[in-house]
Amino acid sequence: MTVKKFILLSIGAMLLGIIGLFTYITLFIVDELPSFEQLENPPQELATRVFSADGKLLDMFYIKKRSYIPYDSIPDDVINALIATEDRAFFDHWGIHPMRIAKAFVKNIIAFRAKEGASTLSQQLARNLFLNREVSLTRKLKEAITAVKIEQTYTKKEILELYCNTVYFGKGAYGVQVASELYFKKSPKQLTTAECAYLIALLKGPENYSAIGNYEKALKRRNLVLSMMADMGFLEEQQYYSSIMQPIFINRGRLGMKDESIAPHFVEMVRQSLENDDSYNLQNINLYRDGLVIFTTLDSRIQRAANEAVREHLTGFQETFRKNWSWKGRQKLLASLVKQAVMEKPEYLSLTDPAKKDKMIQEAMNNPRFVDSVKLKATTIQTGVNVIDPRSGHILAMVGSSPEGIALSGDSRYTLNHAVQIKRQPGSSFKPFVYASAMLNGMTPESQVESGPFEYALPSGGVWKPSGSSSGPISLAGGLRYSINTVAARLITEHTSPHEVIGLAHRMGIKSELDPFPTLALGAEEVTPLEMTSAFGTFLNHGISVEPTFIQRIEDKRGKLIYQQSRVIELVDALNPKIAINMIKMMRGVVTGGTATSIKSYFSYDAAGKTGTTNDYADAWFVGLTPQLTAGVWVGFDDRRIKFTGWYGQGGKAAAPIWGRMMQKVYSTPGISYRKKSFGLTPVDSSEISDGDFQENKVPNQVAQPEEHL
Repeated sequence: MTVKKFILLSIGAMLLGIIGLFTYITLFIVDELPSFEQLENPPQELATRVFSADGKLLDMFYIKKRSYIPYDSIPDDVINALIATEDRAFFDHWGIHPMRIAKAFVKNIIAFRAKEGASTLSQQLARNLFLNREVSLTRKLKEAITAVKIEQTYTKKEILELYCNTVYFGKGAYGVQVASELYFKKSPKQLTTAECAYLIALLKGPENYSAIGNYEKALKRRNLVLSMMADMGFLEEQQYYSSIMQPIFINRGRLGMKDESIAPHFVEMVRQSLENDDSYNLQNINLYRDGLVIFTTLDSRIQRAANEAVREHLTGFQETFRKNWSWKGRQKLLASLVKQAVMEKPEYLSLTDPAKKDKMIQEAMNNPRFVDSVKLKATTIQTGVNVIDPRSGHILAMVGSSPEGIALSGDSRYTLNHAVQIKRQPGSSFKPFVYASAMLNGMTPESQVESGPFEYALPSGGVWKPSGSSSGPISLAGGLRYSINTVAARLITEHTSPHEVIGLAHRMGIKSELDPFPTLALGAEEVTPLEMTSAFGTFLNHGISVEPTFIQRIEDKRGKLIYQQSRVIELVDALNPKIAINMIKMMRGVVTGGTATSIKSYFSYDAAGKTGTTNDYADAWFVGLTPQLTAGVWVGFDDRRIKFTGWYGQGGKAAAPIWGRMMQKVYSTPGISYRKKSFGLTPVDSSEISDGDFQENKVPNQVAQPEEHL
C-alpha cells in the first residue's frame, strides 16, 4: 500500500467516523439534551427554610436538602479549592477540555469501558442538573454537549454559583449553604480555610472521606486540597502550614440522624397551613422544591425555655405517676388499648378477612413485648404548651408533645400536636369567662355570693348538685381564688346565663362549639389549649381579642416578597377594659394565695392565671398571664381513660410548675429584658417592652376599628 493510498484511507475513515458520530448524536442524543430555555431556568430543587422571628433556622421542607446563596456569599477559599482540585483550566476552556478528554478516551477504549473521566466543572454541573449518573460513553457525550451549551448561556461566575448550590456534600446536604450549616454549624462566610478545604475534599466521595469513621483518610484528602490550593498560588506559605495543622472539628451531633427542630409541632403546623391555605399565594409554587424562605412569629429563646421547662418537670413527674399507677383491675382497659393499637397498624388495615383480623388481635394479646409497648405508650404523660403575645396575636412558642411521647413515636411529625389538635374539658380554668360575664351584668370583685351547697333543677327533669362547696357568703375574688364550684354555679344560673358566657367566650377567642348547659361553669365543654391561651390574652389586652398568627412573611429564593402579614390587625372588642383589669387582679390572687401558689416557687415576678382539674384527675391545666405574655399549659394522656391517681394530678401540681419554670427561664434569658415586672392599673402597651426585645412582634400603629360587643 502506497503512502498516498494510506493517507486517503485514513482521511476517509476519519470522515466516516465523524459522520457516524454526528449521525449518532443527531438520532440518539440531541432530543434528550436540555433546551436553551431549560438551560436558562435550570431545575434546581431548593429546600424551603423556616425561620424564627429572631432569625434562627427552625427547619426545612425539601426533597433534596438544598439552599441557594449568591456568588458573593460563597467564600473565596471554596471557589479556589474547587478550581484547584476539580478544574484548574476552568477560566480557560469553553466547557470541555479536549486534551483531558482525549487522554481519558484512549484509556476507556483500552479498558473496553468508561474507566476514567475528564469532566470539567461545567460538565459536572451538566450532570448534576440535567443528566443521570450512568457510566457510559453516551452519557459522556450528552454531558460534553450540554457543558458547551452551559458555557454559552452563563458567565464563569454564574457557573460557579450554580455548581456550588447544587453539588452534593453527603448526609443529604446539597450546596455549600446546607453543607456549611450541617458540618460546622456556621454560615459559609464564617468558614475557615481548612473548613472550606474539607468541604471540597468531600466531593471526591462524601462517605469515603467523612471525618466520622474515616478521620485519617479525610484529613489526608483535606490536606491534599490545601496543597493543591498552595500550588496554584491561592494560599500563602504561612496560611497553608497553619491550615494543615488544624484538626477537623465537625458538628457530630447533627450527623447520622435527623436534625430535630426545637419546635417540631409548630413547624408542622406551618407546613400544613402553607399547603392548605390559599391566602399565602403559593398556588403555583412547590413548597419542597422552590427554595422559599418562611419567617414565622416564634421566638427561639422562649421556645427553648418552654422545651426545658417541660423536660425538667415531666422527668420526675412521669416517674411519680408510674409509681402510683397499676394495671391491676384494669384488664378490660388494657385489652381495649391493645386492640386499638393493633387496629391502627397498616398490616391490620390491609386485611379483608375478619378471621385473619381476629387472629392478629389475639396474637398481639398474647405477645408480652407488644403488650408492654402499649402499656408504656398509654401511660406516657403528654402536654400542650402555647405562649402568645396577646397584642399582636403572635405565637411565640409551642410545645406539642412530651419528650417521651416524641421518643416513642420516633418522629415528631407523626405525633399529635397537643397544643392545638386536642379538645379536652378545661375544668375550673374556664371559670374566668363565667366571672367576667357576671361582672358584665353589674357584679364586682367585692360582690358577695353564697358558697354553700347548691342545687339546680335541670329542664330535663334532673337535679345538678355540683361538689366543691364551702359555707357562707364569699366575694367574687375569693370564689375565684379558691376555685369554689358552687360560686361559679350560682353565677351562671343567677347572675348571667350559659348563652351569655358562650357569647363572651367566643368573642374572646374560643372557637369550639359550646353547649349552653350550666355545667359549662365548671369547664365541662371541650376546648383546645391554643383557644384557651388566646382567649386569656384578651384579659391582658384589656378586653381586645386578637386572632393567633404564626407566619409573618414569605419570600422566594431571590428575596422577592410573596406574602406579608397584614399590618392591619383585626381586633374584636370583646370585654369592657375595666372588667378585664379586675379579672387580672382576681386571677393574681389565684397565684399569690389560691390554687396556683406553686407558681411562686419558680417564678419571682408578677403573674395571674387560673388552674383547672377535671373529674378524676383526667386533665390538668394552668392558663396564665405575665405583664407581657399569655401562656397555657395542659397536661394529661392521649387516652382519656388513663388518669392521674391522686392529688398530684391537680392543675396546680401537674401543669402550673411547667408554666412557672418556663416563665422564670424566659425572664432570665439574656436579650429578653422586660422593664415591667408587675401588672399596672393602666393598659399595658408595647412601649413597656425594651428596644432589644421582640420588636417584630409589636402591634403596628395602624389597626382595624374594633367591633362592637355582640
